[in-house]
Amino acid sequence: MWVRGGSRLSSRDIAVIDVGSNSVRLVLYRIEGRAIWTAYNEKVLAGLGRGTARTGRLSRDGVTQAIAALKRFRAVLDGAQPDEVFTAATAAVREALDGPEFIARVRQETGLEIRVLSGEDEARYAALGVAAGAVNADGVVGDLGGSSLELTRINHGAPGPGVTLALGPFSLGAPAPLDPASVRAACAQAFSKLGDRFRTESFYAVGGAWRNLALVHMAVTDYPLQIVHQFEIPARDALDTARFVARQSRGSLERIPGMSKKRVETMGYAAVVLEAVIETLGVRTVAISAYGVREGLLLDAMAPEVRALDPLVEGCYWLGARHGISERMGPPLAAWLGPFWSALEPLFPDGRDAILLAAACRLCDLGARLHPDHRADLAFDQVLRAPIAGQTHAERAFLAAAIFSRYTAQSPTREGSGVARLLSPDRLRRARALGAALRLGCDLSGRSEVLLEQASLSLTPQGVELAVRQERADMVLGEQTRKRLAGLAEVLERPAVIDVR
Repeated sequence: MWVRGGSRLSSRDIAVIDVGSNSVRLVLYRIEGRAIWTAYNEKVLAGLGRGTARTGRLSRDGVTQAIAALKRFRAVLDGAQPDEVFTAATAAVREALDGPEFIARVRQETGLEIRVLSGEDEARYAALGVAAGAVNADGVVGDLGGSSLELTRINHGAPGPGVTLALGPFSLGAPAPLDPASVRAACAQAFSKLGDRFRTESFYAVGGAWRNLALVHMAVTDYPLQIVHQFEIPARDALDTARFVARQSRGSLERIPGMSKKRVETMGYAAVVLEAVIETLGVRTVAISAYGVREGLLLDAMAPEVRALDPLVEGCYWLGARHGISERMGPPLAAWLGPFWSALEPLFPDGRDAILLAAACRLCDLGARLHPDHRADLAFDQVLRAPIAGQTHAERAFLAAAIFSRYTAQSPTREGSGVARLLSPDRLRRARALGAALRLGCDLSGRSEVLLEQASLSLTPQGVELAVRQERADMVLGEQTRKRLAGLAEVLERPAVIDVR
């Protein structure tokens, strides 16, 4: 259980071993409060479920590769000594006649106790994994493994009922050449039994094959941010990509940069299943989740007070605390900027403007240890690509632009980044304003909570107003403070007002 240590939540090292139908994987995580960091990730595409639909047994070569991988993982665990180890085996081991024999052999040869998840458990943990990365996820989660597809309703981050369907590539015939018509027929038969239970506008896609489909879409569209987590694709574009991949030969798919040869044998099947999901369930948006069963196991083990925290704010706190100078400045700065920020028209839905302010303030000191000549560019790249959950791509770009502007007023974003494609002009200008406000607060206070309390910032009919009591004016109103206030006012195209009371 996670416990509080001092003013923050204590951190732990957790390992997860995931024995899937296609891949066998070990991930070492660093858990800091609600933030989940991947410290080490090793996988083997063993293909345990290859041929299981036909023979009823695990692949002989797959078993050999999986046992070898698990012996290696045992050695890594012995060296890493994590605080806790979670294990999970999914559809192939669950359904194979020799699944129990495989589990016993693993125990005998490695000492690892592998937990075999039921289909319902697998669906639930996949949905919890999506919630770990997108707290307000609302729609249907689809986790496509090598042997099965789990569908689970999710209601603002809370998993609902789920089902498991034999629609994984190995259950549909992989690695044999793809027959799209037979796969579509199998999908139609499986979905016909569900009625309208899983119809949804938002579909959260989990699984390596679907992540690779997203990478193909990014490559084709020259998308500016190569991060699949919370990458959203309109259904029409997702259908075009799925149909494109389903038409490609194995050789064509292997030539795609970063595409694993073993992954290629399942890609066409995954593409046709996604096409059926979109058309049958009435999907309008496909959101890719890099989080799944493994992260669901982590979230399920967290104490309720930890799960209630926001992953974006927590992730930004820990990133800022690790690379900045003052880890205490974020919350007071967010409180100080709150009245000013709340007076601006919201630009993000569901109260996200307040979350973005809290997150940005935790990053206000991120560039402190970076070279001043390159600070803005380096901090920008770090925020844009940090493995922090709980943010859409637009929000990620917004925070990166805000931190860039916190360190320079010379341009809206780093040159050549393409981030302007992810933000409307209003959001880009608001990010610049947030960066300028962070700069004002940090420079006015000299990173001191006591000095920060001597002044207040607000948006009034007269303009952007900095108010300070007469007896405190000399402490607060230096030349640099006035310059930073003027910069903020200029971005918002309003007068700068200093009110000495």
